[in-house]
Amino acid sequence: MSRLAWIFPLLGLLSLPLLAEVVQHAPIQVGNADNRIALQAGASAPRLLWLVHDGDSAWQGVVADTLIGHARIGDADIPLHWRFDRDASRSRGDSASLVYEDRAAGLRLYWEWRAPARHGPLEHVIRIENLGGKEIWIPLQDSFRYAWKIPATQPLQQLWIDKGAGEPPPVGTHLVSIADGHDWHATSSTFAHPRPGEAREIIPWLLVRGADPKTGGWYVGVEFSGRVAMTLKRRGATLEGSVGLNPEPGPFSTRLLPGETFATPTVFVGADDGDIDDTGNMLHRWVRQVLNDPGTLRNPDYPLVTVNSWGSAMAISEAQARRMIDDAQRLGFEMFHLDAGWFRAVGDWHPDPKKFPHGLAALSDYAHRHGLKFGLWADWAQAGTSPGKGALNVADPKVRDWLTTDPPPGWKPAGFKGITIDLGVPAAQAWATGETNRIVHDYHVDMLEHDGYVVAQGCDRSDHPHAAIDPARTHRYSDDDFLWVDSSNSTDVSLHATRAYYAIQDALKRHHPGLLLEICNDGGRMVDFGSAAHGDYFSIVDSYDPLSNRQAFYDASHVLPPAMLETYVKAWPTPRIENFRYMLRSGMMGWFTLMIDTNSWTPRQHAVAAREIAFYKSTLRPLIRAADLYHVGPRPDGKGWDGTEYFDAGRDQGVLYAFHGSAATPGAFRFKLRGLRSGHRYRLHFRDHSSPDSVLDGGDLMRSGLSVSLPTTNSSELVAIEGLP
Repeated sequence: MSRLAWIFPLLGLLSLPLLAEVVQHAPIQVGNADNRIALQAGASAPRLLWLVHDGDSAWQGVVADTLIGHARIGDADIPLHWRFDRDASRSRGDSASLVYEDRAAGLRLYWEWRAPARHGPLEHVIRIENLGGKEIWIPLQDSFRYAWKIPATQPLQQLWIDKGAGEPPPVGTHLVSIADGHDWHATSSTFAHPRPGEAREIIPWLLVRGADPKTGGWYVGVEFSGRVAMTLKRRGATLEGSVGLNPEPGPFSTRLLPGETFATPTVFVGADDGDIDDTGNMLHRWVRQVLNDPGTLRNPDYPLVTVNSWGSAMAISEAQARRMIDDAQRLGFEMFHLDAGWFRAVGDWHPDPKKFPHGLAALSDYAHRHGLKFGLWADWAQAGTSPGKGALNVADPKVRDWLTTDPPPGWKPAGFKGITIDLGVPAAQAWATGETNRIVHDYHVDMLEHDGYVVAQGCDRSDHPHAAIDPARTHRYSDDDFLWVDSSNSTDVSLHATRAYYAIQDALKRHHPGLLLEICNDGGRMVDFGSAAHGDYFSIVDSYDPLSNRQAFYDASHVLPPAMLETYVKAWPTPRIENFRYMLRSGMMGWFTLMIDTNSWTPRQHAVAAREIAFYKSTLRPLIRAADLYHVGPRPDGKGWDGTEYFDAGRDQGVLYAFHGSAATPGAFRFKLRGLRSGHRYRLHFRDHSSPDSVLDGGDLMRSGLSVSLPTTNSSELVAIEGLP
């Protein structure tokens, strides 16, 4: 019996044959083993008829898509009249491209769907091509507009995830009821800078499901880091909304030169009949297969155990870095990451000769001789005032033209923040491509991190490829030591700059096989699916205490692979060794980066840390890379209990991370495990011996749970789970 029988029966549509070529008005199916859609090519617009998961009942679409209705050629705003082109359209079982033309305007539109993998969601993009000989300005075309037919009284819920940004939000993982009149709007961009009292930016993805935890649902996400927006409304028997570029503050307009093609941000859409963690684990697998760099995933040491210099902030020097590398080798670290403080000045990405008299290549070679890779921080899109050779200087007329805005009188950069250049300008993109390649090559870099406001999402220049500002709707201001411009053209600025940024990241990967790319942006401000396709991991929050790390991980791990989720661990009060392990393990659920000079540790802390790092590499990392993840405890609050479980059904192995915060009487907590086999025995090993090892039935562990007792505040336990023959 279908879990979605209340939505819409298929009425035999699944038996329709796949078409080798589109026939106007006849339904077309596209799909994979998990998801299938039916499309219809109307005379003037296409329509998504239904979306179904694995033979279950369907989400029924009730309206045709909305294609842009006008364009501007010269000074004339002309209406568009789209007509379906059957001969140019194509369909296969795993893809379809429905083509529409307005021959008078010289525009061709491709409405495309494909299944990029055998399992997981389907991708959708709309491309608009200028076939004529004139420049054309087009308005905003949404990536995906939907309107599902639903019973007016059916209980529904919506799930979405906030970005970590500077610090974790108070909620982070939102699960709310969708009542009649529900009207939700959320945004994402390349640099979230939340303001008090305003909604946080989201990881651009949403899930709608039945109120029953076991009732299926559908989801949609955006594979783009620029300014995007998502909406969801419930009106009686209709659930509707849009996904795509952010129309605000608008009105959006973008230029198409002759022969150019505009493409909407790619979205992925799917249905699922599992619970929230089942959906998340499916997404983890899909992101790894479709978006992540396969070369990175082939490295068995990914994610690397990393020590970072930012614990000393800008005061880092060559002598201290060498001492850190020496101790990192003894502890079992795999990469030394030199953070900000190494350069001559903002925009002048050459080593400060006073701090690093032998240069960075010598330091990198020193790390390599000690068996460590060398990572490097750079905010390479920031211009400053350095007169040094090769510097990005705002006084240089060429550089000044690349800036998103002119510096105010007397402007000076902050310690490591300047004025962003607009990468959408071809000359600026070419400079950044060359400069990032130079940095990696000259300094023997194995991992390049970019930080700060790298990808512009606002610019007041009139001679850049993006649309011009509306002076009456332009807001210039300073925030977080950056200069910002918000205007009607912001989304077009972001569109051009983001695509240029992707090209820069891709060029680095091509020119330097094996290079790792970290996306930071002042912490978790650019955590999204587009970044997942053009970088190897994210910093997910810009505060580094144990609670912040676990909260940010709890949120982001619902939708993104845990190996990509980096938490920095800072020095934190650890009067007892249990507190020390709690600090380390709070950053060891995904990519582990420690930003402490470990030479400050006691001999006992050294011994404990070496043991934890060895266990991470031997046991935790293989699970982080590929196992399913389950949120078996509540979202961390720093006082009570929280926990996360990894379980690899293929290997029949897993681990439970159990944490207890500052509550004076910790007591015990029962974690109901997931993914095990009922009737199968599992050996449970308590790593810190908080309880004796035991053998229990998988069904009992899932129904009644595993009891963990921790008598010390701010403490933790790791419980290894191993299936017995």
